[in-house]
Amino acid sequence: MKYLITGGAGYIGSHMVNFLKKTNAEITIIDNLSTGHLYNTKDCEFINLDLRDKDKLLNKLHKHKFDGVFHFAGKSIVSESVIDPDSYYKNNIIGTNNLLELIIKNDLNNLIFSSSAAVYGNTNEKLISEEHQKIPTNPYGESKLKAEKLINEFSNRYNLNTINLRYFNACGADPSGDYGEDRINETHLIPNALISLIDKKNQFTIFGSNYPTKDGTCVRDYVHVNDIVKAHYLAMSKFNNQTFKDEFNIGLGLGFSVLEIIQACDAVTQKKIELKYADKRDGDPPILIADNQKIKSILNWEPEYTNIKEIIKTAWNWHSKKHLQHSNR
Repeated sequence: MKYLITGGAGYIGSHMVNFLKKTNAEITIIDNLSTGHLYNTKDCEFINLDLRDKDKLLNKLHKHKFDGVFHFAGKSIVSESVIDPDSYYKNNIIGTNNLLELIIKNDLNNLIFSSSAAVYGNTNEKLISEEHQKIPTNPYGESKLKAEKLINEFSNRYNLNTINLRYFNACGADPSGDYGEDRINETHLIPNALISLIDKKNQFTIFGSNYPTKDGTCVRDYVHVNDIVKAHYLAMSKFNNQTFKDEFNIGLGLGFSVLEIIQACDAVTQKKIELKYADKRDGDPPILIADNQKIKSILNWEPEYTNIKEIIKTAWNWHSKKHLQHSNR
């Protein structure tokens, strides 16, 4: 099988590449390396390209054929999107539109889109199903929702097989320690907490302590990156020769507060994270927990990692290994 993976040098994309390599698939990666890394592209055809450059995209991949397309590329930081919404529009919507034009011009099919729970916005529901109203509270969520709608429009117009996968909080790392979250400007909770233990210059900050939650901190549904990757593979396998269009949540259906995650990090590392509090960040909903019954029923997806400490252990393994490599240079 031949697959095109946009954003394949990044966090989740690189784990997808690692999974597909084990199936002996031929992989072409498109990435502009703005947050991804060249070391994640080994043994693949790699094209350093920005999806916003439509002419270059269409010329570089003219007449290329693929059995499926995994679309991970895009900007994904909520706080950054509030400050610079225009860049999120250009990256996440225009980039997606250009990829869809490539799919049509090359007579391709079978697109899996990396979407987000941010499309839902604030909610009073204990569990969020795919049918929940979608009123994003930040430009990042808005850009993902608009990209979904664009994909659905192309899907209906050209009879494409498409699936939008809405991640809740992606976390963890491959147990091998060879793949993990590696960003210059890290914003995710678990890596920031663990990095603060490795490098004392990186003080850990909790944003908001008066949310309407059990301990005043945000509650999120944390799902291991390899379980997200498995969901993508099951989604692609669903297409076969049938026409299929749908959307699915990817989450454990469990909620953990920021303080609960910190306590779990302390337990896994046998260290104590020093906490600093700051004001809430604009656009952060207090609670986001997935109703995952649909993906379990239709795609037969079952998460392998259901224990938050086991998830954090894989992340700690990655960050510890990375730190050791840097120390030995």
